[in-house]
Amino acid sequence: MIYNVTDTIVALATAPGTSAIAVVRLSGMQAFQIAEQIFKSRNNRSKDFSKFKSHTVHYGTLQANGRVIDEVLVSIFKNPYSYTGQDIVEISCHGSPYIVQQIINTCIKFGARLALAGEFTWRAFMAGKLDLAQAEAVADVIAADSKSNHQIALQQLRGGFSSDIKKLRESLIHFASLIELELDFAEEDVTFASRQQLTQLVSNMHQTIDALAQSFEIGNVMKHGIPVVIAGMPNVGKSTLLNALLNEERAIVSEIAGTTRDTIEEQINIEGLNFRFTDTAGIRQTVDAIEALGVERTYQKLKLSAVVIYMFDPKHVTPVEVLKTLDELKSKLPDVKVILPVLNKTDTIPESELVPFNQIAEISFISAKQKWQIEKLIQLLLNKVQHVKVSLDSTIVVNVRHKEALDNTSQALQKVLHGIETQISGDFLASDIREALYHLGLITGEIATNDLLENIFSRFCIGK
Repeated sequence: MIYNVTDTIVALATAPGTSAIAVVRLSGMQAFQIAEQIFKSRNNRSKDFSKFKSHTVHYGTLQANGRVIDEVLVSIFKNPYSYTGQDIVEISCHGSPYIVQQIINTCIKFGARLALAGEFTWRAFMAGKLDLAQAEAVADVIAADSKSNHQIALQQLRGGFSSDIKKLRESLIHFASLIELELDFAEEDVTFASRQQLTQLVSNMHQTIDALAQSFEIGNVMKHGIPVVIAGMPNVGKSTLLNALLNEERAIVSEIAGTTRDTIEEQINIEGLNFRFTDTAGIRQTVDAIEALGVERTYQKLKLSAVVIYMFDPKHVTPVEVLKTLDELKSKLPDVKVILPVLNKTDTIPESELVPFNQIAEISFISAKQKWQIEKLIQLLLNKVQHVKVSLDSTIVVNVRHKEALDNTSQALQKVLHGIETQISGDFLASDIREALYHLGLITGEIATNDLLENIFSRFCIGK
């Protein structure tokens, strides 16, 4: 993919398909000139957009070959006070795919070309309107499907994460320059950079970088949804519980044990958090090859989950057996932070028979079929994942590329600390500091290759 900043580009900026309105965006040196050739004001006169104030809206029609395409509102944004730093024209038209295509084709006829994926945001990055981390946050804001994801993306778009990285980088650059200066006076054996102050700075940076890297675990869960696996013996009501949580008949429910042969996954939003609930095959010994494969997949999902809801049927299990099963799960799944025992079908037996189960910590008594105590179970689940919720001011890493850069920075800083401790020469110390600066610079784009930029912006939708 090759971007050319001198071309005037055009694309649909709103989602494709039929809608009430759509917005077609032009950006580049000829944006005003192209728009002026096809736009007629209400009094049927052409407009000279270069003479109008920026950030103004004009009503009229778009015409091609003397034929009216549509009645539109045209917004103009003059450089450098626009998203891309160039002249921008945004045409708000009726959301007919035919009308949109006619407008785009007409703009191309008069000198524009169709924008490539992410090209508008790439131009914003090249114009210094956004750094690379902020540019990536644009895509995250668009893709945000929950309150928490929106908060994180918006905080990064506003420059919170970038600001943290830039402050760390500037502090390190100061010492790097002093050490580089020492190399110029190597024969005089002078010291400009206090090793004690450098040690303190790098130690503090190392802690901050590690904290940011560790936040990726929470950020990744928030971005992709908290994985919750519903497991248990066959016919304990796992599929019925999934249906109750989703409030729809998503999974097939049957009295026949072993109905669920494969995992069924659905995502729902609860109080601003995304959860990925997975209904799994019942865990038991079986000679059925297909069912055995389903059980194997159940264990795979269990190992990758953040929360396990393990269901029991009070008619076929004792409190001692429940406790034994929970102990076995904890030993087999050391990385799973939350295991919630759930006693289902409690509406089918006398309450007195449920009393012995109260000895089991945090056990829930529900009837998935009757949707009884489901809300209580959901509240318990929310309480168990409170650590995932963040404030608007929190810096949370959600990007794999950023996590990798932070890990590499941490390793470089560790080498700097080791170098100071072992009193290595200034040239080796400077090399380790430059390595740390390089990886930090990759996050915000101070250091960026064409391949990196192409990889990032090619993932954007066309028109953004």
